[in-house]
Order: sequence, then C-alpha cells, then structure tokens
Amino acid sequence: MKPSGKRAYLLLATLILAGPTAAFDLDSDAPIRVSADSARLDDAEGIAVYNGDVELMQGNTQLNAERLVLYRDQQGLSRVEASGEPARYRQPAREGEAMTDARARNITWSAADNQLTFERQAIIEQGNNVFRGDVIHYDTVSRVVTAEGGTPSEESSGRVEMVIQPRGAGNPTDE
Repeated sequence: MKPSGKRAYLLLATLILAGPTAAFDLDSDAPIRVSADSARLDDAEGIAVYNGDVELMQGNTQLNAERLVLYRDQQGLSRVEASGEPARYRQPAREGEAMTDARARNITWSAADNQLTFERQAIIEQGNNVFRGDVIHYDTVSRVVTAEGGTPSEESSGRVEMVIQPRGAGNPTDE
C-alpha cells in the first residue's frame, strides 16, 4: 500500500472507528430511553415499534427517526432498525475526536452480527471528514468498514466518496 493510500485508510479508520463503535453500548449502565408520538409493545414477541418524531437516547448517544423498531431477546436488546428522511445517529465527541454525525434513510444495529449498517444515501461525518455511500457496513468487533455505491441519480454519483481533511485543517483528531 502506498504511503498516501495507507494514510487515507488510517484516516478513514479514525473517521469511522471513533464514532459508531459505541453505538448502543449494552455493557453501559446508562438506560436506553425512547420517546415518540406513538408506540406499540408486543412483549410476547419482544418487539417495540415507535412512530413519529422518534428519539432514542443512551447517555449522550442519540438516534432520531420517523420509525424505530427495537427487538429484544433473552439477553436484552438485540437489534435496532431506524428509518427516516433521513434517520440520524449522533455520538458526542470523545477526547481528541470530533462528534460523529451519521445520516441514512435506514440505520440498523445488530448485536448478533456486531454490525452497524447505514443504507440509502448514507453519510458519516466526523469533524470536516466525510464518508458517503449507498450502503456502509461497520463491524464493531473486527473494526472493518465496507461501503458500496449505488445506482447514479440526481442526488448521488452512485460511487463511494470520501473527503479527508489534511492534518492541521482544524480537525480535533489532528491534535
């Protein structure tokens, strides 16, 4: 790998790894709180469906959507599916890192797969760095990010795009 390619990969890893890794921390003592215009809980099936201006909070991590479905099993929360125009995931900055702000029409978190998936017009921003794709997968255990382009449209080139700011461009990750 060329030095510039290696640097781009490391910056991409910093961009993605710094944010979604703590998506919904099941080991956290912080409760997950959900508010919405309406909700339906099927305790026997372990499914809760929230509709209308949904806000999920765990600590300072926030997920906003038009619709949110939570799945529970014997171990607790197993899957989160959010959709909106767009759904939005925000995780506050940690020491030396910028806030993570991710948007997509569909955001899914799976405990079994240890994966966050952002689908349809996915954008992840951290500081001035930006990563776009039609589908972005993040494996929270192996820390591998994969992205796929989509069909070109008026809104998108259909290609995976990344904007990485040079060092010293005011990014908190540069310090």
